[in-house]
Amino acid sequence: MTRTHTVLLAAGGSLALLLGAFGFQMLGYAPCQMCLWQRWPHGAAVVIGLIALALPGRALPLLGALAALTTAGIGVFHTGVERDWWEGITACAVSGDITGLSTADLLDTSRDVGPPLVKCDEVAWEFLSLSMATWNALVSFGLAGVWLFAARQSRG
Repeated sequence: MTRTHTVLLAAGGSLALLLGAFGFQMLGYAPCQMCLWQRWPHGAAVVIGLIALALPGRALPLLGALAALTTAGIGVFHTGVERDWWEGITACAVSGDITGLSTADLLDTSRDVGPPLVKCDEVAWEFLSLSMATWNALVSFGLAGVWLFAARQSRG
């Protein structure tokens, strides 16, 4: 396998995870704040991969590995919050801005008054008893390994 193939696999993995997240969102699974945070490093990894296809060297694959490890770390933290292993952060208690809404607006269920309130400590979907955050962490650790392999294949 060449460096190009390895970079394509790593960046393509992040792209697939991003598309999967957007797909779940289109199916009605609104993301919480930490879910959104996990998407940014994948976006960065895709961009890094595109640049790494044009430029040689180890630096870009190492940056790709850092992006994958970042989203994996957020996924591990998110998993711990979902499983009540530790407390989440205050900014993630709910998503959506309800400032400026009156009590009547908040209690009115006949109309949509804003984005859905999604708590980070609730598991929205599981497969094999693992949440989306956990799957993201596991796959992202694997992608970090692929990025590191690409770095080893690089010269200079």
